Amino acid sequence: MLLALVVLILLSRDGEVASSLDDGQFAYQGFGGANLTLDGMATVMPNGLLALTNSTQQTKAHAFHPTPLHFLHKPTPATNATTVPCSFSTSFVFAIVSRYDGVSDHGLAFVVAPTTNFAAANGGQYLGLLNATNGTASDPILAVELDTILSPEFHDINSNHVGIDVNSLISQQAQPAGYDDDHHGGAFRDLKLDSGKPMQVWVDYDGQSKQLKVTLAPVQVPKPRNPLLSQAVDLSTLMADAMYVGFSTSIYAGFSSSSGVVLAHHYVLGWSFSLDGPAPPLDLSKLPALPRVGAKPRSKVLDVVLPLATALLVAAVLAVVFFFVWRRRRFAEVREDWEDEFGPHRFAYKDLHRATDGFMERNLLGVGGFGRVYKGVLSASNSEIAVKRVSHDSRQGIREFIAEVVSIGRLRHRNLAQLLGYCRRKDQLLLVYDYMPNGSLDKYLHHPHMPAIFWPERYWIIKGVASGLLYLHEDWKKIVIHRDIKASNVLLDEQMNGRLGDFGLAKLYDHGTDAQTTHVVGTRGYLAPELVRTGKATPLTDVFAFGMFLLEVACG
Repeated sequence: MLLALVVLILLSRDGEVASSLDDGQFAYQGFGGANLTLDGMATVMPNGLLALTNSTQQTKAHAFHPTPLHFLHKPTPATNATTVPCSFSTSFVFAIVSRYDGVSDHGLAFVVAPTTNFAAANGGQYLGLLNATNGTASDPILAVELDTILSPEFHDINSNHVGIDVNSLISQQAQPAGYDDDHHGGAFRDLKLDSGKPMQVWVDYDGQSKQLKVTLAPVQVPKPRNPLLSQAVDLSTLMADAMYVGFSTSIYAGFSSSSGVVLAHHYVLGWSFSLDGPAPPLDLSKLPALPRVGAKPRSKVLDVVLPLATALLVAAVLAVVFFFVWRRRRFAEVREDWEDEFGPHRFAYKDLHRATDGFMERNLLGVGGFGRVYKGVLSASNSEIAVKRVSHDSRQGIREFIAEVVSIGRLRHRNLAQLLGYCRRKDQLLLVYDYMPNGSLDKYLHHPHMPAIFWPERYWIIKGVASGLLYLHEDWKKIVIHRDIKASNVLLDEQMNGRLGDFGLAKLYDHGTDAQTTHVVGTRGYLAPELVRTGKATPLTDVFAFGMFLLEVACG
């Protein structure tokens, strides 16, 4: 009688010791005094909390119910002498507390295994269950992983998922952590496994249908009707007769918590299990509390208000400084003394930024090999412009290039797209042109949804381009070699007049002199054969490209 009274007192003491109703059922309302099989980092804290990470030199931890359970029914005449797996149900409350926000160690797993000896297993992404040599389990293992690190070698879906593992850490099924909120129409709610908040997991297996279901929810939320995972698993071919149930976890291999490298602490607050029946419900009021994270907040009003006011003041000052620095840098330009002579052709970056609404995508006219072109409206004159942003990697030759840009900007002909000027900012050159409302000729030649242009219009465009090319080669004070004549560089104004544009590759030299040899530039298909051989661009190489342009306009 006295012995029975002692046992009764032990079983009822704050719910900490497991209550065992029969050979296949137990419930741990906290783990104080529990006879668990522990190894590695696993330990039971004084308040009954099962900690799977602590200050040791280990990198993995295991905690198992001390006695094996029989997961297989013996064959009977009713089952035609076949082995039938037992149904089982388990529920546990866990918490993963990260030391640093957004940084975590690997997660933990509920495990069913034929042994409690995992000495050969690796830590890190192997969760203390398998090792890098084998990759799969030599003995049958069933695990439900709660993983907070994405391991590509195991085809993890993300760094916050729940998975069902059978003899391998490549999950047979995995889903992002979360649950269906039955109180709000079944809407799916995301859960962050390493948030530091307690969560409850239910794992249910039906031996008849051979279906394994996993459900997850915050600790105060009743079990959702719909499981997070549902997977067909035949335990009759997987399980040995006697199997152990428990938990496994690990930190990064080679790290140790004594050196201060444990990034997250894993806790189990309570656990229940049952064979051939529902697991006993956990009494949440009896579960141990999690350790406090960080220092205890001060209760004095001054200690709260003063740092807050100081922080707000510093933040306000920094915000004002940041705003002025940001505004200054937003419109910062590259400007040097030698550019003063080109003053009338220099645009302020601030004006171009405002004209194009900050180079918004809705103002994008096109993308070419040398930059992106945006439509804009200058507020001072209310005139429409096209702004090309050209990237350059170095300062070498930039002075000569701008001199040529400004020189080309002095060209005046009705069949040339007017280059109005330029701007320099960081590693970009911005070239400003007159806006051509009908776009480039190539769209009308090649785009199936654009209206066709008839032969008189084509002749008029060709004639205009030829007139502009003659002006460049013979009628201006210098010889201008365009070097990139093609349909996409012929722009159409409101009256469908052809205007030769995009002088980004153009070269200038004086009449009566020879063009200098340079590297070959242009568009394949328009390059004259002698240009490929000699590298010397001349008016004749432009004429060859114009001939190819004629063929393109005539026959597409």
